[in-house]
Amino acid sequence: MHDARTHPTTTRANRRNWLAPALIGSAAALGASALYALSKAREAERHHKPIGHFMTVDGVRLHYMERGKGEPLVLIHGNGTMIQDFLVSGIVEDLARRHRVIIIDRPGYGYSTRPRALWTPRAHATLFQKALERLGVARAVVLGHSWGSLVAVALALQAPHLVRSLVLASGYYYPTLRADVLLFSPPAIPVLGDAMRYSVSPLIARLILPGLIKAMFAPAEVPERFDAQMPKELMLRPSQLRAAAEDAALMTPVTVELQEHYRELTLPLVIVTGADDQIADVGRQSVRLHREVPHSDFIVVPGMGHMIHHLAPDRVIEAIERASERSLDTGVPAIRRSRDRRLWGQAAVG
Repeated sequence: MHDARTHPTTTRANRRNWLAPALIGSAAALGASALYALSKAREAERHHKPIGHFMTVDGVRLHYMERGKGEPLVLIHGNGTMIQDFLVSGIVEDLARRHRVIIIDRPGYGYSTRPRALWTPRAHATLFQKALERLGVARAVVLGHSWGSLVAVALALQAPHLVRSLVLASGYYYPTLRADVLLFSPPAIPVLGDAMRYSVSPLIARLILPGLIKAMFAPAEVPERFDAQMPKELMLRPSQLRAAAEDAALMTPVTVELQEHYRELTLPLVIVTGADDQIADVGRQSVRLHREVPHSDFIVVPGMGHMIHHLAPDRVIEAIERASERSLDTGVPAIRRSRDRRLWGQAAVG
């Protein structure tokens, strides 16, 4: 007797019977996730309005702000953050007493747009150069934090007339294997990434963001000011998740090219970092750069993590003022000060 359950036609029919509802259910779930992501993004933007001005450069609408008067100082934020990262740290209030402080949301972050392009540090630098020239900025001190340090280096290499000294904070300068790059890069993949950042990525990001923030500050605690004032909801928008994913995916490849040019940096350079940074390995990154650029100054703060401008704002301000003073030296490029000759592992430098 023939068993109908094993007949090929019946099997295909059964498969169709469960496959169609499964596909419809999956599509409905993705649609609901997309609507949720968009509604949360709009809600975040209602609660956190733009705080600066806008200009359009090469088709990119840049959101920027200025505070204070005096010597120009440009602050370039890292991956995943925005203008408010520097504001919340408190350093802008102090620096604006002596400097014309300019902060620009990098493309895709905060309220700056990010057209489809390969946004390398050099691409950022070209955009920033045009924006700063439009603002009438020349001979500025430039600070880059984390991923922003790569942009700061590229800007100094491409526009030496614009940058008179550099401060690099908690930077990543040399290619290494990084687990976080593999973890956070998928939303950067064309098509697949677009689907992810409007569906599962915002949900996953919302769950893991507290842990990521804790890791950025570790081993120190997350400051109450950051926790209360940083507009974290803006960081979870699909547009910003895409920017962060693309930057993460590019982090290692771009350093392969840039590392060949660090010795060309003849301008005053101050490197500042937390000794216990758990995001960028201090020995492989900041210490190595300090050794490769002999005239650089090095400030390392024991017990502090990646977000050094929040954790040790006075030391970051010191680094900026040191870079500013050194750039006024009319003699030969300054060498390391004697107090900076200590071995990195022994004590704080500076």
